[in-house]
Amino acid sequence: MNAIEIRNLSKSYPLFKVDNISLEVKKGYITGLIGPNGAGKSTLIKMMLGIIRPDAGQIKILGSEMPRQGIELKQRVGIVSDDCFYYEHLSIQDMKNVIAPFYDKWNDSKFSRYLEQFELSPKKKIRELSKGMKIKFALAIALSHGAELLIMDEPTSGLDPVFRRELLDLLTEVMQDEQNSIIFSTHITTDLDRIADYIAFVNRGKLVFNDVKDDVLERYAIVKGGQDLLDADIRAKFVSLRESAVGFEGLVDDRKQAESLFGSYAVFETPSLEDIMYYTAKGGRIHA
Repeated sequence: MNAIEIRNLSKSYPLFKVDNISLEVKKGYITGLIGPNGAGKSTLIKMMLGIIRPDAGQIKILGSEMPRQGIELKQRVGIVSDDCFYYEHLSIQDMKNVIAPFYDKWNDSKFSRYLEQFELSPKKKIRELSKGMKIKFALAIALSHGAELLIMDEPTSGLDPVFRRELLDLLTEVMQDEQNSIIFSTHITTDLDRIADYIAFVNRGKLVFNDVKDDVLERYAIVKGGQDLLDADIRAKFVSLRESAVGFEGLVDDRKQAESLFGSYAVFETPSLEDIMYYTAKGGRIHA
């Protein structure tokens, strides 16, 4: 079973559109949802959570249809977001007392353990928390009510490297139970290099690919060579291409085809997720 199934999802705004996206998030794995800022990631997440209604399409979370069964589903879903949904004037303890009764499987001792691990004082007011502390609090809430699915929207944006590493290690621990699933939306792709099993890439409101991370990195390649290797047909093989007087550097989405075209006359490098996102977002020819 898939943790999330999205079919032909669309949402239009005056200057932006999520355009007929279909996406499956595998149960028991971490799926990274990547794309530049403004690509449509947060809009997709908000439609999954029932915060925004799509114009067309269908969303199933853990086998149930959203938003029809949204109330029951939210018992089984944990949310960690860059946005703060808490009452700023309350303390951590008071905010927990507001939230906990909504969850049938709330575990108070687990929540206390996470507060201790994250060095969060229950007496501290929400408004006194730094951005990183608010993410820690949201994560403590999400992990204390038996959530089967964690939906994380830009959780590491603006966080220091120490806590980012701590968070990624914690998510790896959470995934020891193969029934758990995580979708992790971010533009900081280095976080996903370490922990993601699958990568879904959204650009300009469209799904570019949704695939096993290692397969993506094997399929794409950065190619470097001299100008004499290029003509109009070969330029068309590139996702994006930067040319200069001395040569070219570009991204292809079919490494084997490129190797047969260029042979030993070009240099091939394995791109990072950030490289793939950058070149795809730029598109076409990049001026050197």
